[in-house]
Amino acid sequence: DTSSEDRIVQRIKDEVLKAFREGDFFQQAIDQGVQRFFQKQRDSEEEARAAQDRLASEKAKNVRRVSASRDHIYGNSNAPISLIVYADFECPYCKTFHHTAKTIVQEYNGNVNLVYRHFPLSFHNPGAQKEAEASECVNELGGNDGFWNYADAIYARTSSNGNGFPLTGLAPLVKELGMDADRFQKCLDNQKYEKRVQEDVVEGGQIGITGTPANILLHSQTGEAVMKFGALPLEAFKTEIDKMLK
Repeated sequence: DTSSEDRIVQRIKDEVLKAFREGDFFQQAIDQGVQRFFQKQRDSEEEARAAQDRLASEKAKNVRRVSASRDHIYGNSNAPISLIVYADFECPYCKTFHHTAKTIVQEYNGNVNLVYRHFPLSFHNPGAQKEAEASECVNELGGNDGFWNYADAIYARTSSNGNGFPLTGLAPLVKELGMDADRFQKCLDNQKYEKRVQEDVVEGGQIGITGTPANILLHSQTGEAVMKFGALPLEAFKTEIDKMLK
C-alpha cells in the first residue's frame, strides 16, 4: 500500500543521508571545489603574467641597439645575442645578478655578450648616481677593461641599498685598480658624466623599465627581444637564448 511505499522511500533516504554523513563525500566535493577555484586563480595569474611579459618584450624591441663606441660590452662585441642589463651599482639584486650575467656570457662561448647600462634608482642616491658617474670616469681612464674591473670591484664590496660603498672610497679604489686617482677625482667632481648616466635612465624609462636589474635579450640580426625582470638564475635565460640561436 501507499504507506508502505512511503516508509520504504523514507528508509532509502535515511540510508543515503547516513552514508553521506558517515562517508567523506561532502568533504571530497568541498575539497575538489576549493582545488578548482585555486587552480582557476593560478591559471588567471599565469595568463596575466604571460600577457605582461609579451607586452614588455614588445616594448623591449625599441631598445637602443648596441654600439661598441657607446656601450660597455663584456665578451665578444660581435656576438649575435646581447644581454642588455639596466642596473644600479647600489641595488642588492644587481649585485647578485652581476655574476650570473657574466656566467651566461662564458657559458655561450662567444654567442652572447653582456651590455651594461645605467639605471640608478632615486632611493639609492646619491650613491648610485655617483658610482655610475665614477664608472664612466674609469672608462675614460682605463677603457672597457677598466670599466668592468671597476664594476666587479664595486659589486664585490658594496653592501648595497644606497650607502653600501663610501663615495670617499672611490678614488682609492681607482688607484688600487691601477689608474690615476687625481684625474679620476677631477672627472667625478666636475660631474662630467652626469648627463651620460641620465641618458641611459631616460632610454630605459621609454621602454618600460622601472626597476633593476632589467634584462633584455636582443638578437642583433633579427631584432627579436625578450625582457626579463629581476635577478633570475641562468636557467631562466637558457630557453630563450637557445631559441634565438636556432
